[in-house]
Amino acid sequence: MPSAARKTRIGMIVPSSNTCLEPQSYRILGDRDDVTIHFTRIPVTRIALDDSSDRQFDPAVMRTAAELLATAGVDVIAWNGTSGSWLGADHDRELAGEIADATGIPATTSTLAYLAAFESFGTEQIGLFTPYTEDVNRAVMDSYQRDGIKTIGHRALGLSDNESFARVTDDEMRPGSLELAAARPDALVYLCTNLYGANLAAEVEAETGVPVLDSVAVTLWHCLKLAGSPLLAPRWGRLLAG
Repeated sequence: MPSAARKTRIGMIVPSSNTCLEPQSYRILGDRDDVTIHFTRIPVTRIALDDSSDRQFDPAVMRTAAELLATAGVDVIAWNGTSGSWLGADHDRELAGEIADATGIPATTSTLAYLAAFESFGTEQIGLFTPYTEDVNRAVMDSYQRDGIKTIGHRALGLSDNESFARVTDDEMRPGSLELAAARPDALVYLCTNLYGANLAAEVEAETGVPVLDSVAVTLWHCLKLAGSPLLAPRWGRLLAG
């Protein structure tokens, strides 16, 4: 007979071309055996400000993916992508509501996870680091401003092919990260779930004293929080530890 006791199960909807968030989420969990993560993919290959890119984030596609995850009996479902940060947080609030209504399971997104983190930690001013193009960064900053978050400095690597984001190295991220941290924001934000920003979190925090919030780590943190599970180890961003 199956045991009545089971681990916390997290369901994540993943951009199809993302090669970072699945291995990185398990790397962040480390040797914990109280949580399992379950993934389903939707087609996403390009990040830009145009209709063809925006159509990748169709709520109907997300809802279907969430319904598949629900069959695994997950405790929370996350759209593990940052599209809401330029489409607007209301887009993701509606999306999370649709997923919860369709499945009966609590839902979040990477964007909503960031907003929850900003509120929890009193974050008002950020330094923003992304692999995106300049215009996408501008849209993100405008969206964050509407939710009361001011961006005091940003770096955009100028990439739009989603698969390429995961190939950005620590050495390519480090100089811009330290420059942003030098302006003393409340947090340095690595925005993109296909970027290995969490790898630099402990180093940047130790060198600058500025907290680091990485998209993969923040999304996992919020999922654990919603599921009532212990949070993360400090090495992935000291604010997210619990």
